[in-house]
Amino acid sequence: MTLSEAVFVKPEIAYGRLYPLLIVFAVAIVGVVVEAFLPRGLRYSAQLVLSVGGLVASLVGVVLVGRNLPGHNDGTSMGSIEAMGAIAVDGPSLFIWGALLVLSLISVLLFAERRLEGGVTAFAGQAAATPGTEAEREAHLQGVEHTEVFPLMMFAIGGMMLFPASNDLLTMFVALEVLSLPLYLLCGLARRRRLISQEAALKYFLLGAYSSAFFLFGTALIYGYAGSVQLADISTAVSSRVGSSALLLTGMGLLVVGLLFKVGAAPFHAWTPDVYQGAPTAVTAFMAACTKIAAFGALLRVFYVGFGGARWDWQPMMWIIAGLTMAVGSVFALTQTDIKRMLAYSSIAHAGFIITGLVGTQQGLGVGANEITSLQAILFYLVAYGFATIGAFAVVTLVRDAGGETTHLSRWAGLGKEAPVVAGVFAFFLLAFAGIPLTSGFTGKWAVFTSAWAGGAWPLVVLAVLMSVVAAFFYVRVIVIMFFSDPVGDGPTVAVPSMLTTIVITAGATMTLVLGVVPQPVLDLARQAGEFIR
Repeated sequence: MTLSEAVFVKPEIAYGRLYPLLIVFAVAIVGVVVEAFLPRGLRYSAQLVLSVGGLVASLVGVVLVGRNLPGHNDGTSMGSIEAMGAIAVDGPSLFIWGALLVLSLISVLLFAERRLEGGVTAFAGQAAATPGTEAEREAHLQGVEHTEVFPLMMFAIGGMMLFPASNDLLTMFVALEVLSLPLYLLCGLARRRRLISQEAALKYFLLGAYSSAFFLFGTALIYGYAGSVQLADISTAVSSRVGSSALLLTGMGLLVVGLLFKVGAAPFHAWTPDVYQGAPTAVTAFMAACTKIAAFGALLRVFYVGFGGARWDWQPMMWIIAGLTMAVGSVFALTQTDIKRMLAYSSIAHAGFIITGLVGTQQGLGVGANEITSLQAILFYLVAYGFATIGAFAVVTLVRDAGGETTHLSRWAGLGKEAPVVAGVFAFFLLAFAGIPLTSGFTGKWAVFTSAWAGGAWPLVVLAVLMSVVAAFFYVRVIVIMFFSDPVGDGPTVAVPSMLTTIVITAGATMTLVLGVVPQPVLDLARQAGEFIR
């Protein structure tokens, strides 16, 4: 066939179901234009209004699309495949989109905090200036702000929304890069401690590039096995066992490396403590909550939709990954003396707890209207963990000394006497991470552990409970340091935040309590989301 004889098919895109995603990307592009043409003095306000307005508009769009989603609203599956099979707009996608947008909305407020740094944001005035040079000092003295962080954040959010909704591996890879590249830049933009921030960005970029290469190589092998990158076609090929099982297992193994890197699972976790510590704390909070939700959403879609027929092949691997991740996160956290590194290893441990739910049953748990599956239990866990994480890191931004944030545990001694409310809120977040009753962490762990037990993974559940006990030790250790230890030197200083950070902490603490005491509304939303469309 010659080029003149080729038939080109016009793509059909249902903008009426994709516009929440398109709004986020449109806002990001407009933000770039604002940086190019608006006077510097007006950029901060314009970017903040644009970002908040865009996220609210997108969130409203998610609600409207969800109300009119085609299919069955009976807890099984509903939705449609759009953009010529590239994007799945189904119940889990919309649930993840809603969670991402809500958490991103409060993260934007944390990005916009100015009072803690004397009237400017926590981001470097000139990213290209070498630390310690005259150019950096001049930018600092002039109060220059790096407002490009707002469109970078919006691009990352757009990639995060596309990642779990991708219905083929190539679209998923594009989404992976779209969400990752802005984060690499954001990690290196701390106003203070510039060298450690740039080191974190470089480590994240190099290791992230390797993980992306693994993902792409795995995609190539899966294409060789199934003859397609569409998840539905891969599922058909896996169920039919049409090709070489060695090709399938190798491709699946390489593919999962890229996904497990993003969730911070062992042994692909090495970047997590360094990046969490070096990145600006607002960026750390955003990554820890939102990236984990997006990455787990993509991981679940790949395994449940694409490789569901090979469950007995990948499930033993996930058993090992879950156990190793819980052990590494819980045990290594015991040795940490930096609060951000401790929370990083806590994040690794929580990734292991969530993967425990992944190997659970895909059948409903409960009776009648109260049924939830392992997928829906994980979705609830991700929401609960996201609010507590952003709230905890927002508190970290308040504890300061002459050099800015102080994250060494010794500097937190006596915080309960200096600022009992701040210390009490942080202790509440730590208790939620530990899974204490009446917090969202307890409900989340109960849901995923019950799912894993029902799926026959009771040894993994026993290990998870033991690791939860180990994790509780280092959480309680921080509480003891804050309330029962004498201050070192002048003791910690707690800065008074603006209304923006106050809203973030209040929202995180309120949702952590509400999801622990009255979790049913969110569990019902997860149940109504149903399962991935195939």
